[in-house]
Amino acid sequence: MPWSRFDCDYAAPAGGERELTYCHAVREAIDQAMQLDSRVFAIGLDADDKFGVFGSMSDLSHPERVLGTPISENAMTGVALGAALSGLRPIHVHLRNDFLLVAMDQIVNYVAKWQDMFDRQVQVPLVIRSVIGRGWGCGAQHSQTLHGMFAQIPGLKVITPSTPYDAKGLLAAAIKNDSPVLFFEHRWLYKNTGAVPEEIYTLPIGKAAHLHRGNGLTVVAPSLAAIHALKACENDDLDVDLIDPRTIKPLDLDTILASVRRTGRLLVVDYDFPFAGFAAEVCAAVTEQAFDALVAPPQRLTFPDRGMPAAGPLERSYYPTPERIGEAMRELLAGQPAVTV
Repeated sequence: MPWSRFDCDYAAPAGGERELTYCHAVREAIDQAMQLDSRVFAIGLDADDKFGVFGSMSDLSHPERVLGTPISENAMTGVALGAALSGLRPIHVHLRNDFLLVAMDQIVNYVAKWQDMFDRQVQVPLVIRSVIGRGWGCGAQHSQTLHGMFAQIPGLKVITPSTPYDAKGLLAAAIKNDSPVLFFEHRWLYKNTGAVPEEIYTLPIGKAAHLHRGNGLTVVAPSLAAIHALKACENDDLDVDLIDPRTIKPLDLDTILASVRRTGRLLVVDYDFPFAGFAAEVCAAVTEQAFDALVAPPQRLTFPDRGMPAAGPLERSYYPTPERIGEAMRELLAGQPAVTV
């Protein structure tokens, strides 16, 4: 098959590499996958409109394989599933994460379970792209992330890249993968730039990345939270070991545990709801498997346990900021309990 012609886990870009925005890194992964494999196509509400899903699907080399769909997310997810079961490699695009909830029956009861129900004798190479996060006062129904909720479902892989390099490599890996993958892209990352190789490459699904090295505190943060946490580390030159999980299901728990056993402290920064979420899972897993290494209770910094407000000032206050993250880090490094709510 064509996907066997290039190596997985491409080397990280060196200095002097060309730079792309996060948005264009996503676009390039899709475009190169379509050129490589004629089975790759994209569908979704407004997938074929002139704006190209915020620019992430503009000017593709195979526009005939980009299909707009009716406003019927559950039915169209079923169509994408059927295409995957038939041997194609669909990319189903959801402009907003909130719209995935309309397709929960298909995602949870069919997409996630098909391989287990048939003892892994079938492949479900379906990628579901979803744009997450707050916009410009969009309110509680159009500003969610929800990656923790989908990670609870057996059979789904959940990817949350924070950099352009990771976005391209992990999306290519998701398209290549023979199991269903949810690929969450925070809209506030789209304009960020970074070094991205021109050739197609994949990154391993389930392998975390270190964004900052330190020995005083382990911080785990996915997606936009990783970028904000990195900014906080760099602003104050904090002794923090910052881990971007990149994929939260499967989770690279070994990397997290190794760090916590060295630092003795853990802060999880997650831009999602706190109750039974990703941050809670990481804290629980570390407490279960590295309790003897902890010198302080694990801490979480998340959204409040309520819906996103629509008013601009309240929306900005709802989100943790690099400043708030930095304050929590400094408190934990000083041996004080962080105020995380």
